[in-house]
Amino acid sequence: MTEQIPLRQAKAMLSELAERAADGIDVIISKHGRPAARLTAARRPRKPVDLDKLQALVRRMPKQPQGAGRALRDLRNQARY
Repeated sequence: MTEQIPLRQAKAMLSELAERAADGIDVIISKHGRPAARLTAARRPRKPVDLDKLQALVRRMPKQPQGAGRALRDLRNQARY
């Protein structure tokens, strides 16, 4: 959802607009009727990946009998007939 607010009005209600943006509502600030800026929610930082845990998980996974290319080729060929 997007909302457009004139710059003069946005100055008076910046705190409220910041709350709306944090709630997921994009706010377009316009100057002389043209979009000039956009307030959006900040992205949350990603959690770092624990490489040791990821490698341990991959090692526990069963080995596939054939490579991915061969498996896709076989699936494609089976779907044709």
